[in-house]
Amino acid sequence: MNTIRLDDLAREHLGLAASAPAGRSAHTLFPDHTHRLRQTVIALTAGRRLGEHDSPPEATLQVLRGSVRLHAGDETWAGEAGDLVRIPDARHDLEAVTDAVVLLTVIVAGV
Repeated sequence: MNTIRLDDLAREHLGLAASAPAGRSAHTLFPDHTHRLRQTVIALTAGRRLGEHDSPPEATLQVLRGSVRLHAGDETWAGEAGDLVRIPDARHDLEAVTDAVVLLTVIVAGV
């Protein structure tokens, strides 16, 4: 078994996001495409967004650091470190209210 220290990844990717022109950095934890479960650490500096995009049928978002807002249609969810939400099956975007790191977990169909 291989242990991944999420706190260490969060710190590393916040540093990378701070120095990136787009203000973000991401890392897929298990990049092999033979499993249906995908987890990605995403770091965003304050005020940055992941633009509106479609959602996979099943996905969750866990806030590891900072605070974010998830906008999906008329709904907005505000999350802080330690919060977890199921992402609605609808177009949505993610906004970093403060420097933030999230763990996105999705189920990929057809693998």
